[in-house]
Amino acid sequence: GPLCSVCVNRFGCRPVMLVGGLFASMGMVIASFCTSIIQIYLTAGVITGLGLALNFQPSLIMLNRYFDKRRPLANGLSAAGSPVFLCALSPLGQILQHEYGWRGGFLILGGMLLNCCVCGALMRPLEPPKKSEATKEPAEKKVKKKLLDFSVFKDGGFVIYTLAASIMVLGLFVPPVFVVSYAKDLGYQDTKAAFLLTILGFIDIFARPICGMVAGLKWVRPRCVYLFSFAMIFNGFTDLMGSMSVDYGGLVVFCIFFGISYGMVGALQFEVLMAIVGTQKFSSAIGLVLLAEAMAVLIGPPSAGK
Repeated sequence: GPLCSVCVNRFGCRPVMLVGGLFASMGMVIASFCTSIIQIYLTAGVITGLGLALNFQPSLIMLNRYFDKRRPLANGLSAAGSPVFLCALSPLGQILQHEYGWRGGFLILGGMLLNCCVCGALMRPLEPPKKSEATKEPAEKKVKKKLLDFSVFKDGGFVIYTLAASIMVLGLFVPPVFVVSYAKDLGYQDTKAAFLLTILGFIDIFARPICGMVAGLKWVRPRCVYLFSFAMIFNGFTDLMGSMSVDYGGLVVFCIFFGISYGMVGALQFEVLMAIVGTQKFSSAIGLVLLAEAMAVLIGPPSAGK
């Protein structure tokens, strides 16, 4: 979160993404040579996790710098990558383990993560409009750019957004983590239980870009924060209804509606943040928001039980 914001403000998005891609790949490659679970935690967990974090934040920042008029749609399309990976990871992991073993699987995934460097290389910084000699500021009057701008906390909208997002993520990731185990506890086979996650991810793939397209409509975009509020309430309501499901049909219906609400939240959360703080403070704001959300995620799923 904040560490990535500091790096982006100091070095720019492209170098941070390139380094992040190298870290993500290196962690997986080293994990293929590990001999204990602790070593895998440190490599595939810490090193790869750090690398992916250094990729995630700059990609959002550059996306919001590149787009203005169609930014909601761009955010929705980019957010759709997460459920695509959610649907593909499980079968891909099984194929890699069956064909190459877990060591070979880690090695191949490490090679795939090098593509993050290719994406980072495409993050060309936008050049600001050139100023004429008459409008150039004297060197002594130039204000040094802050590495992490804490002035965002003076904005009441940002504070409310951060609190609301932190409370939301306490339960946001609980269904994807526990829905398969819950289905198994109800007596359903592993394949049927795992298929619930595929349904959730498949619905999520289409919900995110569609929601982004709707949010970009000229009569919706000024009221995007209300659409995001509805998405959070809808997500909480689906969680309550899902807890009452006692058969497979009920779980399927829950996964469909949760996928819709989950996709709406994923497509809108950073669009709303950009609307609140603006382009200049977005890189600092997103780091601070992600820090607060990370602390909430550490509390949410573990407190949900087993």
